[in-house]
Amino acid sequence: MVKENELEKVEILGSKTIHVGYKISSHICEEIVSKEASSTYVIITDTNLVKAGHLDTFSAGIKASIEKHRPQSRLLTYVVSPGESNKNRRTKAAIEDFLLSKGCTRDTFIIAMGGGVIGDMIGFVAASFMRGVRFVQVPTTLLAMVDSSIGGKTAIDTPLGKNFIGAFWQPRYVFADISFLETLPEREFINGMAEVIKTAAIWNEDEFTRLEKNTKQFLQVVTNRKANGHVDLSPILDHIFKLVLESIKVKAEVVTLDEREGGLRNLLNWGHSIGHAYEAILTPQALHGECVSIGSIKEAELSRYLGILSPVAVARLSKVFSGYGLPVSMDDKLLQSRINGKVCPVDILLKKMAIDKKNDGSKKKVVLLERIGKCHEPKASYVNDEDLRVILTDNVFVHPFTKPPKEFEVTPPGSKSISNRALILAALGKGQCKIKNLLHSDDTQYMLAAVAALKGAHISWEDNGDTVVLNGNGGKLLATEDELYLGNAGTASRFLTSVAALVDTNGSVDTITLTGNKRMQERPNGPLIEALRSNGSQIKCLNNEGSLPVVVKCGQGLKGGRIELSATISSQYVSSILMCAPYAKEPVTLALVGGKPISQLYVDMTIQMMAAFGIKVTKSKTEEYTYHIPQGQYKNPSEYVVESDASSATYPLAFAALTGTKCTIPNIGSSSLQGDARFATDVLRPMGCKVIQTETATTVQGPPLGQLVPLPHVDMEPMTDAFLTATVVAAVADGSKSKQTTKITGIANQRVKECNRIEAMITQLAKFGVTATELDDGIEIHGVDYKQLKVPQAPGVYSYDDHRVAMSFSLLAGLCPEPAIIQERHCTAKTWPGWWDVLHTELNTALDGDEPASISQSSSKSVVPAKNGNKSIVLIGMRAAGKTTMSGIISEVNGMEFVDLDSLFEEQFGDIKKFIQANSWADFRKKELEVATAAFKKYAEGHVISTGGGIVETPAARDLLKSYIKSGGIVLHLHRNIEETINFLSEKDTSRPAYAEEIVEVWKRREPLYNECSNYYFFSPHCSTTKEFNTLKKSMGHFISEITGESDPVPNKRSYFVCLTFPTLKDEKVLPNIEAITSGSNAVELRVDLLQSYEPHFVAEQIALLRNHTELPIIFTIRTQSQGGSFPDDEVSNIEELILLAYKMGIAYLDLELSLPEGLLDTIASKRRFTKIIGSHHDFSGEFKWTNAEWENKYQLDMNIDVDIVKFVGTATSFNDNFELESFRSKHTEKPLIAINMGEKGKLARIVNPILTPVTHPLLPNASAPGQLSVKQIHQSLSEIGDLPSKKFYIVGEPISHSRSPALHNTGYKELGLPHEMLRFETSDAAKIHKELLSDPNFGGAAITIPLKIDMLKYVDELSDSGKVIGAINTIYPVGKGKFAGTNTDWLGIVNSFIRNSAPAKISSGNGLIIGGGGTSRAALYALHSMGCKKIYMLNRTASKLLDIKKDFPASYNVEVLESLEQIEAVSDVKLAVCTVPGNLEIDSGLLTKIKAVLAKGGKESFLIEAAYKPLVTAVMKLAKVEFHWNVIPGREMLVNQGVVQFGLFTGFDAPYKPIYDAVVSDN
Repeated sequence: MVKENELEKVEILGSKTIHVGYKISSHICEEIVSKEASSTYVIITDTNLVKAGHLDTFSAGIKASIEKHRPQSRLLTYVVSPGESNKNRRTKAAIEDFLLSKGCTRDTFIIAMGGGVIGDMIGFVAASFMRGVRFVQVPTTLLAMVDSSIGGKTAIDTPLGKNFIGAFWQPRYVFADISFLETLPEREFINGMAEVIKTAAIWNEDEFTRLEKNTKQFLQVVTNRKANGHVDLSPILDHIFKLVLESIKVKAEVVTLDEREGGLRNLLNWGHSIGHAYEAILTPQALHGECVSIGSIKEAELSRYLGILSPVAVARLSKVFSGYGLPVSMDDKLLQSRINGKVCPVDILLKKMAIDKKNDGSKKKVVLLERIGKCHEPKASYVNDEDLRVILTDNVFVHPFTKPPKEFEVTPPGSKSISNRALILAALGKGQCKIKNLLHSDDTQYMLAAVAALKGAHISWEDNGDTVVLNGNGGKLLATEDELYLGNAGTASRFLTSVAALVDTNGSVDTITLTGNKRMQERPNGPLIEALRSNGSQIKCLNNEGSLPVVVKCGQGLKGGRIELSATISSQYVSSILMCAPYAKEPVTLALVGGKPISQLYVDMTIQMMAAFGIKVTKSKTEEYTYHIPQGQYKNPSEYVVESDASSATYPLAFAALTGTKCTIPNIGSSSLQGDARFATDVLRPMGCKVIQTETATTVQGPPLGQLVPLPHVDMEPMTDAFLTATVVAAVADGSKSKQTTKITGIANQRVKECNRIEAMITQLAKFGVTATELDDGIEIHGVDYKQLKVPQAPGVYSYDDHRVAMSFSLLAGLCPEPAIIQERHCTAKTWPGWWDVLHTELNTALDGDEPASISQSSSKSVVPAKNGNKSIVLIGMRAAGKTTMSGIISEVNGMEFVDLDSLFEEQFGDIKKFIQANSWADFRKKELEVATAAFKKYAEGHVISTGGGIVETPAARDLLKSYIKSGGIVLHLHRNIEETINFLSEKDTSRPAYAEEIVEVWKRREPLYNECSNYYFFSPHCSTTKEFNTLKKSMGHFISEITGESDPVPNKRSYFVCLTFPTLKDEKVLPNIEAITSGSNAVELRVDLLQSYEPHFVAEQIALLRNHTELPIIFTIRTQSQGGSFPDDEVSNIEELILLAYKMGIAYLDLELSLPEGLLDTIASKRRFTKIIGSHHDFSGEFKWTNAEWENKYQLDMNIDVDIVKFVGTATSFNDNFELESFRSKHTEKPLIAINMGEKGKLARIVNPILTPVTHPLLPNASAPGQLSVKQIHQSLSEIGDLPSKKFYIVGEPISHSRSPALHNTGYKELGLPHEMLRFETSDAAKIHKELLSDPNFGGAAITIPLKIDMLKYVDELSDSGKVIGAINTIYPVGKGKFAGTNTDWLGIVNSFIRNSAPAKISSGNGLIIGGGGTSRAALYALHSMGCKKIYMLNRTASKLLDIKKDFPASYNVEVLESLEQIEAVSDVKLAVCTVPGNLEIDSGLLTKIKAVLAKGGKESFLIEAAYKPLVTAVMKLAKVEFHWNVIPGREMLVNQGVVQFGLFTGFDAPYKPIYDAVVSDN
């Protein structure tokens, strides 16, 4: 065990100056000060090291050593911000300026303490300061310890690339103290392992083998974090010490031999040529080591493709990188979640590779591996773009077979079937077994991982990984908490299902979970599961009955005795039980029932292999298809050689048949265990090939090109997997002259393999112009002359993620006249990872890479989705969640039509309740899925599709929803308070069948499913008033605009956001004040860090409550403690979770702290959807003046992650800081910039900040930052300094002496601190207004009343739609350059008065009524039409006036003038009414009679607005309310609401509603 202060010294360039140890800080300090004399020692580090306490530790140590050895010397410290974005010229210059300002000279000694960024940059500072000063590297990350700190490379980044400016400058020492790694974050730790593995792979096979053995424990330790985020390395301390030491030794040796990168040192760049190209695109979301890991596997695959590296070596490399938690492909799920849709087009990758420093001009060079521990050449090798394209893409162009070898020999990988059986038998057996020629594929990797997880055997490797050694535990297996993920490995899933039944409990762990990918979860295991259940096993299917995932109860074993099994679907069921049967409690008799078993040869194979491991199975002499298996324990043979895979061997044999060449497979002959060994004799020979087959080898000589003949019939039941190869051969066995086809039967089981293979072959053959038809248990192929083959059009042949489909069609593709595309090249890794290498290298086939247009045409940048456009929106959620209401709102916002899946279901199958009663819930779910699938296709555009609450219960339906999201669609999860939902469903909803369980249990089960299947989320809190509901509906409308990409742009003029500082909004004292608090603001900030809970449901409810009470855009802010907030700095994962929730809830703005880790910043920024990012940074210390490089670096970071708004907050220590800020603002105009200073001396910066200034309000419990001002205070200050000139506004008309407009507007100006004034200008002469008011430069606007609403039209340059249609204006205001805009806000006063008094914003049915024919009647007509009135009735003392108005409006308004009581009798359903009759005049008796008659057509749900605001209660109001029970709204409401709109037009700010309302009604 490594001990404290333990030390190893490594020699580099002739001196032992690399010191590796554990807890050696005292040694480091002593060594530096005692050995390196200096007047000034300088520690330069970053803030992360300061937080971890390392700077304090080393400062104290250095000071103690100085006091002891050099008391005249001094110590300086300098701290920079962490991250790659700070590794630049600005930071370097700032450090150099600091050194100069402190009088540092050439004897200065610099200590670079940090990761690679610090080491690279500070090394370059040391190289250039005073033309070179001494320095030491104290690397604190694993990556820096084993890589960047060794060798003297120093550099900074530029906007054009990383490390382009630097120098070779060797440090005096490198001190690698392993104890630093105890504080290293998990991801950074894993990131560093890429360089460790790389180094062992190129130089040290023994170390690589040691690394292979320690993967699992490494991840267990490194991912097990303490509360403070640190890790206890003691269980693996020896391993970590050794891997750091061995890596350093290799790099030190290479650097010593080639200090300046003459060639040998390039070997250290294995994995980097491609890895750096990926990194250039994916940084900073993906880390260096993650990209190097992917690059290493790609470069290993390149070596394999070129015939240099064995497939086994590639498999070992992949296993080790992934074993240490690193991604090995772009498909890695964790990597994909981090890069969020970024893609790496091959052309961009090649372009990035072209600027690699290893290249020779335009010729690319890559380090090629020959075997583990040895490179192909002592330098990088030349490679061409064609080969790179194949490796870097997943689709492949197969060129015509123009130069096939006349004669060749191919040894395919080991048999998958035999490999998997051998692994099971050896794991269940006792003793050591060396398995040779094991297939290294995805399937066997899953099997090995499962065996290891169940402690079935100790697993090791020999012969450079070609031999796997299993030391079996005799069938003693232990349960594991981890899911056993099996990908799409059908063999593994079936074999392990029976093995799981033998597993014993492991402490409290008493179940095993087996799962796989999407296709694996569709493949059938039902007969096997039923057979095991009948024998006492407890197996639960989690999704679909009879398929994975399954949970198997442990500790019960198999009872034994007679087991009956249906084996007509898969022989793997039979083999699974056969192999486990010896461990049953009684001898087993296995009876195969239901007809002739499928693939009997595979059953025979299993029995023969069991015999090789010591268990002899006997066939019943009295009962057909029945076997007797004795109890016993397998005895492992010392060695077992896996025969090559006969199914894989069919491909090179078929190649010979198709090209007229000769192929030999040296290790598969007539004695083979595998049925597919008969392919050559039973298929190729009768089709015209010459076949020689011995016991151990098979040779095929193809006929001359084009002379293959059809095979009238072949039963391929003994070799079903080979039917795909036979099919492509038959495709060019031309039977047109003989009128013969090739019929293949006995392959029904191929419908339930990786895909429906029969259907797949028919579909893809058609792309070549070849017809094939499906038979009951087979396929019939109508072969053509190979010269008639068509080239499949792009995107080419689809492989269905099926290895056999891909390999088969690669043969047919080569017979086409031009290159043909095969998609999903990767899938051949299942059984023959090196197939494409063989096709290219051994069979002389030219290949080239291809990628889909979706990748090749991408910019490779983070993906922000395209606007939704007309794409349908799908709604999911519990019944009673508000899906119908939301659908109506979406229809209003973007005109989509509503489709209800439940209604569609009932149209086809009748009442849902009755259907379930007559059938079952399962039957309903099945039909529901059919309806949904059809609806998604039929209503793909222009619709809102509302689903049933339980649609997410079905796995296939969940896949449908997730697929819709993946295609760019919106699936919106609607949720309301669960207590309300329960109340509604329990008491009110009888239209649907009752739940079979408690509603709350249904919700608990469905909640994660709703979350999984949706990409947006809307929480609807309880609305206690209609006003709240209307506000919520408006918020819903804004939400829909936001998530569909139609949100408002960032403000470009003076604007504010108010910062809420309440611990909860769910307070009766808070919510009523939200309107007042937000008045004058353009957005509202929810400070999540100040909330009383950070639980996602609570935060979601706070957002919902806020949306209930304001329509303003919400800014979602989580301020960490280090940035002046309350959120814990170390809870980064919680921050990410809450931000993703905010995105899902369609938040308008996110305040994103730039102090978060850079990789996380870019990941979050790239997932923004349509949320606008405010990249913020706060300096509470006042340490960084606005001239400091820190702000420049943060600004560049904002540019890098492409924020929408930059927000910088400094702290003013002097008044001059405000002027320095403004200088900074003037030079940074690429993005909208919020820049302010905190503190009393910084208030000026807040006052003059132009957009989205954060403000407080007197009703808030406290300001969110020091020096924060209210909107009123800022406006008053702006006025005082002359930056907000006063304007004069007027009410114009005659008479106006009683107008309340001046009171309304002047109150608003006062409340918001605006220096404006509204005056009365009484006249009936429009020309006078034009001459005296409009020409005044201080004129701000005018409210127009009678008799000028029409007369003023001639002075308007820009007329609104309402002004045009109504034909009158009540508002005029300047728009610049001597021009004026005119509009009519009366109609909005009417609409908003209705809404504020609980009327619906839009009526779904019903009509409107206008009483009177005055000027306001025209505005009323416009308003009622906008609110959805189907018909608008008009009533007046004289009808002629109304008829004139009717003529002026479009026919679509559907106006009906009521002239008689008979007409009124036909009136129906009046919901909204406006009375425009002067309130101070007595109403004519005839008109009054008609008014009564028409008011009788409404009632309690009807609303009437009185346009007259004097007297307070008019005759019509009294009549409507008392006699007919209408909801009446006094005229002052309309005055206030139209004035609010005017106020906004005049000032650009929302008016403070309550104060101006009180001002208007104060003397009424």
